[in-house]
Amino acid sequence: MFKKSFAPIIPEKSKLLILGSLPGDKSLQENQYYAHPQNRFWKTLALLLSAPLPMDYRSRVALLHQYHIAVWDVCEAAIRKGSMDTDILEESPNKIDQLLRDNPDIRVVCFNGQKAQKLFDKYFKRTADIQYITLPSTSPANASFNQERLLGAWDIVREMAGIFSGIF
Repeated sequence: MFKKSFAPIIPEKSKLLILGSLPGDKSLQENQYYAHPQNRFWKTLALLLSAPLPMDYRSRVALLHQYHIAVWDVCEAAIRKGSMDTDILEESPNKIDQLLRDNPDIRVVCFNGQKAQKLFDKYFKRTADIQYITLPSTSPANASFNQERLLGAWDIVREMAGIFSGIF
């Protein structure tokens, strides 16, 4: 039940950081962010960025690098039975404040779900020079958001990636 997160994916000159809560069991098993086949993170990003859906993890990470999107989790470690965010207990945070200091080009932090936002606010202070946006979770547990609704809510990621990369 003790779970530990991965190292962050931080492309050079990252402009946008997407924070999850803690990797689920399938992600931990595969040692990959958002590895559960029903998690809509990678599909949502690909659709928003008008990119082909990356099928392997190397291509998924390359997509993040192409658009200067960083990914990490708020929790460095926690006790959790299964993969549900509601079951996270005794968490300890990652050093997100240090990551933001080390990567001053990050201007936007997006939370992949309310639990990530609540955990962030529990351990860190928001700064005026960064925009913080809470997005609906891409988890399959968030059944109230179908893919179309997710795309609408996550459109800010496309907008930010376009602004930062100058391609849209």
